[in-house]
Amino acid sequence: MLRATTLLALLAASSSAAPNPLAPLNPEEIRAAVRIFKASGRLPDSPRFNFLALDEPPKDAVLKGLPAPRRAFAVIYDHQANRTYEAVADLSANRLAVWKEVPGAQPPVGERDSAIADGIVRSDPRWERALRERGVRDPNQVYTVAWPAGYFGLAGEVHGRIVRVTPYFGGAGENYFAHPVEGIAVHVNLSTGQIIDFLDTDRNVPISRENFDLDAASNRPLQPPPAPLEIVQRSGPGYTIDNGEVHWQKWRFRYALTPREGLVLYTVGYEDGGRVRPVLYRASLAEMAVPYGDPGGAWFFRNTFDEGELGLGILASSLKPGADCPTNCQVYDAVVATETGEPRVIRGAVAIYELDAGIAWKHADNTRRARDLVISYLTEAGNYEYGFEWIFHQDGTLESRVLLTGIMSVKGVRDHTGAEHAHMVAKNLAAVHHQHFFCYRLDMDVDGQPNQVLEMNSTPVPAGKDNPYGGAFVMRETPLRTELEAERRINLETSRRWIVANPSVRNALGQPVGYALLPGENSVPFLLPESWVRKRAGFLNAHVWVTPYSESERFAAGEFPYQSRGTDGLAKWASANRSIENRDIVVWYTLGITHNPRPEDWPVMPTYPAGFKLVPWGFFSKNPVMDLPPVR
Repeated sequence: MLRATTLLALLAASSSAAPNPLAPLNPEEIRAAVRIFKASGRLPDSPRFNFLALDEPPKDAVLKGLPAPRRAFAVIYDHQANRTYEAVADLSANRLAVWKEVPGAQPPVGERDSAIADGIVRSDPRWERALRERGVRDPNQVYTVAWPAGYFGLAGEVHGRIVRVTPYFGGAGENYFAHPVEGIAVHVNLSTGQIIDFLDTDRNVPISRENFDLDAASNRPLQPPPAPLEIVQRSGPGYTIDNGEVHWQKWRFRYALTPREGLVLYTVGYEDGGRVRPVLYRASLAEMAVPYGDPGGAWFFRNTFDEGELGLGILASSLKPGADCPTNCQVYDAVVATETGEPRVIRGAVAIYELDAGIAWKHADNTRRARDLVISYLTEAGNYEYGFEWIFHQDGTLESRVLLTGIMSVKGVRDHTGAEHAHMVAKNLAAVHHQHFFCYRLDMDVDGQPNQVLEMNSTPVPAGKDNPYGGAFVMRETPLRTELEAERRINLETSRRWIVANPSVRNALGQPVGYALLPGENSVPFLLPESWVRKRAGFLNAHVWVTPYSESERFAAGEFPYQSRGTDGLAKWASANRSIENRDIVVWYTLGITHNPRPEDWPVMPTYPAGFKLVPWGFFSKNPVMDLPPVR
């Protein structure tokens, strides 16, 4: 088993040069930023640092190799005054560079919010009474979950920081998510300490007492272990890291684990003909949303924006080689800031490893074996677990996958009655139908700039002299020139795909070089267009968006989606209908998964993968892996 390696230590060992401008903040830089904020006299008495990370330098400066100061960006919340601030500390100059209040903004929910909400509901006599009416004699056996409340135009939602609290019974096993106390949902204003509404319905629904713990002892008898399968690289990994840049085969890229987005790729390029050709500048998950389909009073608000309302990187798990990643993986630490502004090291947060990828190509007796490089991390967002992978293929393909596992959100139901908006998974338990949407931001730089987007649609040729035998079809490319033209949905009937091309660079055939976005599994939202959740998650309105590059447009649902009303984000930006032709552009891809639960998904769901690919499309003059050595 390979031990975790601190990226900062690795950088220091490999190079004495200054940190790359895109290198994440180290612990001392986090502490220095907090000292600067404190010295400014602007911090409230009990500040909460919801996010604290690198303030990335301008893209143009990075690409040109210009010097850039090290700066730290923070979102700071004053609970007492219910005020949110954005601040920037210039670490190079040891001074406060930016301090501004963001009126009406609510930062992500954190541990302190959950503790406050728990105290408020337990101090209300209705809480203990509602539990007793359901057979719970000891309130201390009940856990609470504070859900982001969203916005629904209801009374009491406008002023203050709002959550909705739901209870789970902890006296039937450690997996309390399997024991919901149905019908109780408390609408809480954390700013005033008051309860807006106390929902107490479905009192005759029993609490499941069946043990659904996930440990080995709770699931005996265990099947015999499979035959040993060892992945051994006796000479060590096939990649190197040089001052933070990963080198593998012909690929070059940087990465960071940010507290909000999780794993981010930077300056991705492919070595070809003695030079590294850029493919994209920055790739990240820009937001996600998980809407549930139950309209009941204890369920309609469960529509979490896990990235903007929680923070995916903050919730990253420590990875164990041989369990969370293959035995040949190397895991690297990441550093995030706590709510108090202290650096916290997440041991082994990011894994990098090689995989056998099957046959690269074959004809007759000529066979070449393929290899992939995977960089991944796992995040625990409440009951769900998400794995995010970027997979580098030797042929120039860059693949993105999300892995869904963890525990489904279930509701208590009467024996065998089920529910219209859910599916029975165990006695007295039904899992609610829901969807998962992931919006990726792909800052494309295909062989540099400018870039443009062409849409490919294949259609059959009508019967007649041009199609006498009925088998002819054509593929047509249509340039997308403005943002509104580029709001596109997947179309299976035309095998719709998109090419990001560089019209100023031609391949050997005289064609613009490009990379194509090839969708995988996807879905459309079942949220009605006029629903508040759909307004807040405007990125669901299309599978593909294209916008001109802007440093300020990074998060698909806006900077502050918590309690937002949909006045910021991708849909708003694209409504300006700016030109996207022959410019520095950003492609956004929304991946959707509809989860209709089944008993086999309980008590923990088997891992479910989905994703998309960026594939070279005229980027090379021929198969780029013709030079792979033959198998010995």
